[in-house]
Amino acid sequence: MAGTKVLIVYAHQSPESFNAAAKNAAVDVLTTSGCTVEVSDLYVQKFKAAATRDDIVGELKNPSRFQYDQETKVALEEGRLVADITEEQRKLKEADLIIFQFPMYWFSVPAIMKGWFDRVLTLGYAFTREKRYNQGLLSGKKALLSFTTGSHESVFSVTGLNGDMNVTLWPIQNGVLRYCGLDVLAPQVFWAPTCVPPEARDTMLSGWRTRLQGILEETTLSFAPLDNFDGEKGYQLKTEIHQKHANEEYGLTVGTHLGKPLPPNNQMRAGC
Repeated sequence: MAGTKVLIVYAHQSPESFNAAAKNAAVDVLTTSGCTVEVSDLYVQKFKAAATRDDIVGELKNPSRFQYDQETKVALEEGRLVADITEEQRKLKEADLIIFQFPMYWFSVPAIMKGWFDRVLTLGYAFTREKRYNQGLLSGKKALLSFTTGSHESVFSVTGLNGDMNVTLWPIQNGVLRYCGLDVLAPQVFWAPTCVPPEARDTMLSGWRTRLQGILEETTLSFAPLDNFDGEKGYQLKTEIHQKHANEEYGLTVGTHLGKPLPPNNQMRAGC
């Protein structure tokens, strides 16, 4: 752990919240273990959530038809992105491990954190059309989601009212983190901390502190690599890969399930 650089992207309004306690526990454990830890406290920073033309300093490449991804790519290359974006990109570039700490809002991240994804993970910095998923430009770094829910674990089950948490996490873990090349660790889910007694919350935090001590040795989640798909055929799974898994009980992943039952806990636990 010594010498590891960690970035915690934190999104909660209250320093008295359980999310703040989880963030503080991570800072304490990782710093004590010899890591260098930076925290992006998005609400304190008043981080702008909306991706707009104001993110580019100077003239646009194509002012008659504004395309955010293309304009920010040019601005990145020419050093014309606004300061709050470049500062977050600097932190991310230096980090070996990124922890996203947040309360789950509407089955996803809070708007301010979604804005961080939209504005910081720019085309040409985090990915290109040719360099994405396991070949993404942030390859070699590890990331994990650490978040609280408003419902108990049973409600996010395959028979629960909210549905399978593995399905809920797929768009974020695959569509954002893995898309940019990050190696994704199993999420740290704090189930409904506001609905349990104080001693249960203490147990949650104790488990988190214990996990953090060996976090870098954990096996990452499984995703189908980019070269399993044929770019000349609309990025469909290659025939030989499909045939290889034809007789298996489960699909490859939550998303690439081949019309089969979803692999159990594919987005919740490594090695599945």
